[in-house]
Amino acid sequence: MTKPVAVRTLLGDYPVTLALKKGEVKSSSVSLDFADVKTPSTAFKRVVRNLEFDCAELAIVTFLMAKAHGKPLVLLPAVVLARFQHPHIVYNIERGPLAPADLEGRRVGTRSYTVTTSTWLRGILANEHGVDIDRVKWVTFEEAHVAEFRDPPSVERAPEGKELTAMLLAGEIDAAILPAVPTDPRLKPLIHNPATAAEAWHRKYRALQINHMVAVKESLSRSEPEAVREIYRLLAESKKAAKLPKPGEFDTHPFGLEANRRSLEVVIDTVHQQGMIPRRFAVDELFDDVTRKLG
Repeated sequence: MTKPVAVRTLLGDYPVTLALKKGEVKSSSVSLDFADVKTPSTAFKRVVRNLEFDCAELAIVTFLMAKAHGKPLVLLPAVVLARFQHPHIVYNIERGPLAPADLEGRRVGTRSYTVTTSTWLRGILANEHGVDIDRVKWVTFEEAHVAEFRDPPSVERAPEGKELTAMLLAGEIDAAILPAVPTDPRLKPLIHNPATAAEAWHRKYRALQINHMVAVKESLSRSEPEAVREIYRLLAESKKAAKLPKPGEFDTHPFGLEANRRSLEVVIDTVHQQGMIPRRFAVDELFDDVTRKLG
């Protein structure tokens, strides 16, 4: 019997991945060695700088930047995390009203300039609200996952020991982009009625705001194409086991190249518009001859 291909894997716990992570979806030809990482985003530097994983969940903005800098990774057409980002930029109502049009000349905190949620929100602010994002001061706490990227002049690093939400509550920044929508009643969405705004954005762009997809090393796809196909099958079976999307619901975890093409076009445009990649990739460039045919 042929020994299963061992695949060092970084993958978070999401509804669409739980069956796979729990071993309820299995393979006789591939053995996924899951890294003991509770929050995958904390290991994204290891994915793109050290090429530590054969298969990894990866922020789509990080993947595009890694692609621009020649990192040997290819995309699988599998979304494991996506959401509409509109409610994730907030302000402190105790310091008075604030709207997107007020942001120029103000300070907005975010973990890193290149965080995918922050990138989407800058695009929303620029394209839907007319904000000149280069006239906003972006206060960050970390460098980009991709070592070659240099933050633009509009970015400054927060003082050592500071924390994002605490800075917002103290008035040291005017708004903040947070990974989770806060429950603190003092913190309200900067974008009025974010659910309605998200629906309008979706109608306009006919796209999903992707956060994380799955990538594999080019070398794995070249040397073990059947293993890569099997990884995709496992992911698809895990999604199926989650019974997602539910009847009548919008699919926030699309699988397959054509199901993701439009959303990838929009994120490529957004990242390029902000100067984070030097050119607009064609969607097919993100895949290789193996992964392009999946789904």
